[in-house]
Amino acid sequence: MKTLVSSCLCLLCAALLECNTGTKSNTNTDTISTATTNETASNVTANWKIGVQMWTFRMFPFADALNKVDSAGVKSIEAFFGQKLGGGMSGSFGTEMSADTRAKLKQLLQSKGIQIVAMGVITPKNKNEWKKSFDLAKEFGLSYITSEPLKNQWDMIDSMAGAYGIKIAIHDHPKPNPYWSPDSVLAAMQGHQNIGSCADVGHWARNGLNPVNCLKKLEGHIYGVHLKDIKTFNNTDAEDTVVGTGVINFPAIFQELKRQNFSGMLSIEHESNWYHNLPDVINTVKYYNDEVAKLK
Repeated sequence: MKTLVSSCLCLLCAALLECNTGTKSNTNTDTISTATTNETASNVTANWKIGVQMWTFRMFPFADALNKVDSAGVKSIEAFFGQKLGGGMSGSFGTEMSADTRAKLKQLLQSKGIQIVAMGVITPKNKNEWKKSFDLAKEFGLSYITSEPLKNQWDMIDSMAGAYGIKIAIHDHPKPNPYWSPDSVLAAMQGHQNIGSCADVGHWARNGLNPVNCLKKLEGHIYGVHLKDIKTFNNTDAEDTVVGTGVINFPAIFQELKRQNFSGMLSIEHESNWYHNLPDVINTVKYYNDEVAKLK
Protein backbone atom coordinates (compact mmCIF):
# COMPACT_ATOMS: atom_id res chain seq x y z
CA MET A 1 0.00 0.00 0.00
CA LYS A 2 2.83 2.37 0.93
CA THR A 3 4.55 1.51 -2.33
CA LEU A 4 1.37 2.32 -4.30
CA VAL A 5 0.90 5.67 -2.58
CA SER A 6 4.55 6.53 -3.10
CA SER A 7 4.33 5.70 -6.79
CA CYS A 8 1.21 7.85 -7.23
CA LEU A 9 2.87 10.79 -5.52
CA CYS A 10 5.91 10.48 -7.77
CA LEU A 11 3.73 10.43 -10.88
CA LEU A 12 1.78 13.49 -9.66
CA CYS A 13 4.96 15.47 -8.99
CA ALA A 14 6.36 14.57 -12.39
CA ALA A 15 3.15 15.73 -14.09
CA LEU A 16 3.15 19.02 -12.20
CA LEU A 17 6.81 19.59 -13.02
CA GLU A 18 6.14 18.96 -16.72
CA CYS A 19 3.20 21.39 -16.75
CA ASN A 20 5.22 24.12 -15.04
CA THR A 21 8.13 23.59 -17.38
CA GLY A 22 5.82 23.80 -20.41
CA THR A 23 4.25 27.05 -19.21
CA LYS A 24 7.62 28.60 -18.58
CA SER A 25 8.78 27.53 -22.04
CA ASN A 26 5.78 29.18 -23.72
CA THR A 27 6.35 32.37 -21.77
CA ASN A 28 9.98 32.47 -22.82
CA THR A 29 9.00 31.87 -26.45
CA ASP A 30 6.47 34.73 -26.37
CA THR A 31 9.04 37.05 -24.79
CA ILE A 32 11.68 36.16 -27.37
CA SER A 33 9.16 36.61 -30.20
CA THR A 34 8.15 40.08 -28.95
CA ALA A 35 11.76 41.11 -28.47
CA THR A 36 12.63 39.91 -31.99
CA THR A 37 9.71 41.88 -33.48
CA ASN A 38 10.75 45.08 -31.68
CA GLU A 39 14.37 44.57 -32.69
CA THR A 40 13.37 44.05 -36.33
CA ALA A 41 11.29 47.26 -36.32
CA SER A 42 14.21 49.14 -34.79
CA ASN A 43 16.63 47.76 -37.36
CA VAL A 44 14.38 48.84 -40.23
CA THR A 45 14.04 52.46 -39.13
CA ALA A 46 17.73 52.64 -38.20
CA ASN A 47 18.43 52.42 -41.93
CA TRP A 48 16.32 55.52 -42.66
CA LYS A 49 17.97 58.88 -43.26
CA ILE A 50 16.18 62.14 -42.48
CA GLY A 51 17.33 64.67 -45.04
CA VAL A 52 16.55 68.07 -46.52
CA GLN A 53 15.77 68.76 -50.16
CA MET A 54 17.83 71.91 -50.71
CA TRP A 55 14.92 73.45 -52.60
CA THR A 56 13.60 74.17 -49.11
CA PHE A 57 16.35 76.78 -48.77
CA ARG A 58 16.39 77.86 -52.41
CA MET A 59 16.36 81.55 -51.46
CA PHE A 60 19.88 81.16 -50.07
CA PRO A 61 23.22 80.14 -51.60
CA PHE A 62 24.19 76.49 -51.17
CA ALA A 63 26.81 77.30 -48.53
CA ASP A 64 24.33 79.27 -46.41
CA ALA A 65 21.65 76.63 -46.91
CA LEU A 66 24.11 73.99 -45.75
CA ASN A 67 24.57 75.94 -42.51
CA LYS A 68 20.81 75.81 -42.00
CA VAL A 69 20.78 72.06 -42.64
CA ASP A 70 23.55 71.67 -40.09
CA SER A 71 21.63 73.80 -37.57
CA ALA A 72 18.65 71.46 -37.95
CA GLY A 73 20.87 68.51 -37.01
CA VAL A 74 20.49 66.90 -40.44
CA LYS A 75 23.39 65.12 -42.17
CA SER A 76 21.85 64.10 -45.51
CA ILE A 77 20.67 66.31 -48.36
CA GLU A 78 19.14 66.21 -51.81
CA ALA A 79 20.73 68.89 -53.98
CA PHE A 80 19.07 70.63 -56.91
CA PHE A 81 20.52 72.05 -60.09
CA GLY A 82 20.81 75.84 -60.27
CA GLN A 83 21.32 76.77 -56.62
CA LYS A 84 24.02 79.44 -56.37
CA LEU A 85 26.96 77.99 -54.43
CA GLY A 86 28.31 80.97 -52.46
CA GLY A 87 30.91 80.47 -49.75
CA GLY A 88 33.73 81.55 -52.06
CA MET A 89 32.59 79.14 -54.80
CA SER A 90 31.56 80.47 -58.19
CA GLY A 91 28.58 79.37 -60.22
CA SER A 92 25.69 77.07 -59.29
CA PHE A 93 25.31 73.44 -58.29
CA GLY A 94 25.16 71.28 -61.39
CA THR A 95 27.10 69.42 -64.03
CA GLU A 96 29.00 72.51 -65.20
CA MET A 97 30.88 72.99 -61.92
CA SER A 98 34.64 73.14 -62.46
CA ALA A 99 37.03 70.64 -60.91
CA ASP A 100 38.22 73.31 -58.47
CA THR A 101 34.67 74.17 -57.44
CA ARG A 102 33.82 70.51 -56.95
CA ALA A 103 36.86 70.06 -54.72
CA LYS A 104 35.85 73.06 -52.59
CA LEU A 105 32.28 71.78 -52.35
CA LYS A 106 33.47 68.35 -51.19
CA GLN A 107 35.66 70.00 -48.57
CA LEU A 108 32.73 72.09 -47.32
CA LEU A 109 30.47 69.05 -47.07
CA GLN A 110 33.14 67.06 -45.27
CA SER A 111 33.76 69.86 -42.77
CA LYS A 112 30.12 69.66 -41.70
CA GLY A 113 29.78 65.89 -41.95
CA ILE A 114 26.97 66.25 -44.48
CA GLN A 115 26.47 63.96 -47.47
CA ILE A 116 24.63 64.54 -50.74
CA VAL A 117 22.52 61.38 -51.03
CA ALA A 118 20.48 62.41 -54.07
CA MET A 119 19.95 65.27 -56.52
CA GLY A 120 17.02 66.48 -58.57
CA VAL A 121 14.39 66.89 -59.78
CA ILE A 122 16.01 66.81 -63.24
CA THR A 123 14.80 66.07 -66.78
CA PRO A 124 17.87 65.77 -69.01
CA LYS A 125 17.12 66.21 -72.71
CA ASN A 126 19.52 63.64 -74.15
CA LYS A 127 22.09 60.95 -73.41
CA ASN A 128 24.95 63.43 -73.13
CA GLU A 129 23.13 65.40 -70.42
CA TRP A 130 22.31 62.16 -68.61
CA LYS A 131 25.98 61.09 -68.77
CA LYS A 132 27.08 64.38 -67.20
CA SER A 133 24.47 63.92 -64.47
CA PHE A 134 25.53 60.34 -63.75
CA ASP A 135 29.20 61.38 -63.70
CA LEU A 136 28.42 64.08 -61.15
CA ALA A 137 26.34 61.68 -59.08
CA LYS A 138 29.13 59.11 -59.07
CA GLU A 139 31.76 61.67 -58.12
CA PHE A 140 29.77 62.75 -55.05
CA GLY A 141 28.72 59.22 -54.10
CA LEU A 142 24.97 59.64 -54.63
CA SER A 143 22.53 56.75 -54.14
CA TYR A 144 19.93 57.92 -56.65
CA ILE A 145 18.94 60.68 -59.04
CA THR A 146 15.48 62.17 -58.67
CA SER A 147 13.96 62.72 -62.09
CA GLU A 148 10.89 63.07 -64.26
CA PRO A 149 12.44 61.54 -67.38
CA LEU A 150 11.17 61.76 -70.93
CA LYS A 151 9.22 58.60 -71.69
CA ASN A 152 11.39 57.71 -74.68
CA GLN A 153 14.43 57.60 -72.36
CA TRP A 154 13.32 54.78 -70.06
CA ASP A 155 15.39 52.03 -71.69
CA MET A 156 18.47 54.23 -72.00
CA ILE A 157 18.50 55.57 -68.46
CA ASP A 158 17.77 52.15 -66.97
CA SER A 159 20.84 50.81 -68.74
CA MET A 160 22.97 53.76 -67.65
CA ALA A 161 21.75 53.50 -64.07
CA GLY A 162 22.78 49.85 -64.00
CA ALA A 163 26.23 50.66 -65.38
CA TYR A 164 26.81 53.45 -62.84
CA GLY A 165 25.18 51.63 -59.90
CA ILE A 166 22.97 54.66 -59.24
CA LYS A 167 19.17 54.36 -59.25
CA ILE A 168 16.63 56.62 -60.97
CA ALA A 169 13.81 57.71 -58.63
CA ILE A 170 10.82 59.10 -60.52
CA HIS A 171 9.22 62.07 -58.80
CA ASP A 172 5.53 62.96 -58.89
CA HIS A 173 4.47 66.58 -59.40
CA PRO A 174 0.76 67.56 -59.40
CA LYS A 175 -1.49 67.17 -62.44
CA PRO A 176 -1.05 67.47 -65.37
CA ASN A 177 2.49 66.14 -64.81
CA PRO A 178 2.93 62.79 -66.65
CA TYR A 179 3.98 61.09 -63.40
CA TRP A 180 1.26 62.50 -61.12
CA SER A 181 -0.13 58.98 -60.47
CA PRO A 182 1.79 55.98 -59.14
CA ASP A 183 0.35 54.04 -62.09
CA SER A 184 2.48 56.10 -64.48
CA VAL A 185 5.56 55.41 -62.37
CA LEU A 186 4.72 51.69 -62.41
CA ALA A 187 4.56 51.85 -66.20
CA ALA A 188 8.06 53.33 -66.34
CA MET A 189 9.35 50.63 -64.00
CA GLN A 190 8.16 47.71 -66.13
CA GLY A 191 11.23 45.85 -67.37
CA HIS A 192 13.50 48.50 -65.86
CA GLN A 193 15.06 47.22 -62.66
CA ASN A 194 16.97 50.44 -61.95
CA ILE A 195 13.95 52.75 -62.11
CA GLY A 196 11.81 53.30 -59.02
CA SER A 197 10.03 56.05 -57.11
CA CYS A 198 10.81 59.22 -55.23
CA ALA A 199 7.51 59.36 -53.38
CA ASP A 200 6.36 62.94 -52.89
CA VAL A 201 3.50 62.30 -50.47
CA GLY A 202 2.44 65.96 -50.46
CA HIS A 203 1.89 66.07 -54.20
CA TRP A 204 -0.07 62.80 -54.11
CA ALA A 205 -2.41 64.40 -51.59
CA ARG A 206 -2.67 67.48 -53.81
CA ASN A 207 -3.74 65.13 -56.61
CA GLY A 208 -6.51 63.68 -54.43
CA LEU A 209 -4.67 60.39 -53.86
CA ASN A 210 -4.21 58.57 -50.56
CA PRO A 211 -0.41 58.54 -49.99
CA VAL A 212 -0.49 55.22 -48.11
CA ASN A 213 -2.30 53.51 -50.99
CA CYS A 214 0.22 54.98 -53.41
CA LEU A 215 3.11 53.65 -51.32
CA LYS A 216 1.52 50.19 -51.34
CA LYS A 217 1.29 50.23 -55.14
CA LEU A 218 5.01 50.98 -55.37
CA GLU A 219 6.11 48.53 -52.68
CA GLY A 220 9.70 47.41 -53.06
CA HIS A 221 10.54 50.18 -55.53
CA ILE A 222 10.68 53.31 -53.35
CA TYR A 223 14.19 54.78 -53.28
CA GLY A 224 13.39 58.05 -51.55
CA VAL A 225 10.55 60.10 -50.07
CA HIS A 226 9.77 63.82 -50.12
CA LEU A 227 8.28 64.82 -46.78
CA LYS A 228 5.81 67.68 -47.11
CA ASP A 229 2.39 68.41 -45.65
CA ILE A 230 -0.43 70.51 -47.09
CA LYS A 231 -3.41 72.44 -45.75
CA THR A 232 -6.14 71.09 -48.07
CA PHE A 233 -6.64 67.71 -49.75
CA ASN A 234 -7.32 67.26 -53.50
CA ASN A 235 -6.19 70.76 -54.45
CA THR A 236 -3.19 71.04 -56.78
CA ASP A 237 -2.56 74.56 -55.46
CA ALA A 238 -2.80 73.60 -51.77
CA GLU A 239 -0.44 75.52 -49.49
CA ASP A 240 2.41 73.79 -47.68
CA THR A 241 2.43 73.58 -43.91
CA VAL A 242 4.75 72.07 -41.32
CA VAL A 243 4.78 68.26 -41.48
CA GLY A 244 2.34 66.85 -38.95
CA THR A 245 0.07 69.92 -38.87
CA GLY A 246 -1.75 69.42 -42.18
CA VAL A 247 -4.13 66.89 -43.72
CA ILE A 248 -1.68 64.02 -44.32
CA ASN A 249 -1.59 61.01 -41.98
CA PHE A 250 2.15 60.68 -41.43
CA PRO A 251 2.04 58.01 -38.69
CA ALA A 252 0.32 55.73 -41.22
CA ILE A 253 2.94 56.62 -43.85
CA PHE A 254 5.82 55.80 -41.50
CA GLN A 255 4.14 52.56 -40.49
CA GLU A 256 3.72 51.54 -44.14
CA LEU A 257 7.34 52.35 -44.96
CA LYS A 258 8.44 50.24 -42.00
CA ARG A 259 6.23 47.37 -43.16
CA GLN A 260 7.88 47.55 -46.57
CA ASN A 261 11.37 47.50 -45.02
CA PHE A 262 12.06 50.81 -46.73
CA SER A 263 15.71 51.75 -46.59
CA GLY A 264 16.42 55.23 -47.86
CA MET A 265 16.17 58.96 -47.30
CA LEU A 266 13.13 60.98 -46.35
CA SER A 267 13.85 64.51 -47.58
CA ILE A 268 12.06 67.43 -45.96
CA GLU A 269 10.81 69.72 -48.73
CA HIS A 270 9.09 72.68 -47.14
CA GLU A 271 7.81 75.11 -49.78
CA SER A 272 6.55 77.86 -47.50
CA ASN A 273 7.79 80.68 -45.27
CA TRP A 274 10.77 80.77 -47.63
CA TYR A 275 12.99 83.29 -45.83
CA HIS A 276 12.33 82.12 -42.27
CA ASN A 277 11.64 78.38 -42.55
CA LEU A 278 14.52 76.94 -40.51
CA PRO A 279 12.30 76.63 -37.37
CA ASP A 280 9.75 74.80 -39.51
CA VAL A 281 12.41 72.32 -40.62
CA ILE A 282 13.62 71.85 -37.04
CA ASN A 283 10.04 71.16 -35.94
CA THR A 284 9.64 68.65 -38.76
CA VAL A 285 12.82 66.83 -37.70
CA LYS A 286 11.51 66.62 -34.15
CA TYR A 287 8.11 65.39 -35.34
CA TYR A 288 9.78 62.76 -37.53
CA ASN A 289 11.98 61.50 -34.66
CA ASP A 290 9.06 61.37 -32.23
CA GLU A 291 6.78 59.47 -34.63
CA VAL A 292 9.42 57.01 -35.79
CA ALA A 293 10.26 56.25 -32.16
CA LYS A 294 6.62 55.18 -31.65
CA LEU A 295 6.68 52.56 -34.42
CA LYS A 296 6.08 49.00 -33.29
